[in-house]
Amino acid sequence: QVQLVESGGGLVQAGGSLRLSCAVSGRTASTYAMGWFRQAPGKEREFVSSISWSGGSTVYGDSVKGRFTISRDNAKNMVYLQMNSLKPEDTAVYYCAAAPAYYRQTVSRQDLYDYWGQGTQVTVSS
Repeated sequence: QVQLVESGGGLVQAGGSLRLSCAVSGRTASTYAMGWFRQAPGKEREFVSSISWSGGSTVYGDSVKGRFTISRDNAKNMVYLQMNSLKPEDTAVYYCAAAPAYYRQTVSRQDLYDYWGQGTQVTVSS
């Protein structure tokens, strides 16, 4: 079992920044690829970013490329999402998730994720 707890969400003005954190606990937590997804009201959950458990491979959704950065600290069992140049359309509940994967593998398909956090709200005002 892997437990995930997100934090760091909040209200920010357009153009601002936020850093989301995901605390990961459980057996062999560091051997999972990690991902961030988001879901806005009335919309389907959307892939944001993924990082391999090596930390050396990352992938981003088209809507956040160049603005968001995913990282992880396996020693601290933490995953981060640095969000810069935020836009009102980034408003959503952001979820951290864990997927079994190979060392350098990233995972963008949400059906491959086994564990999910409860989500943290990010609201970007115009």
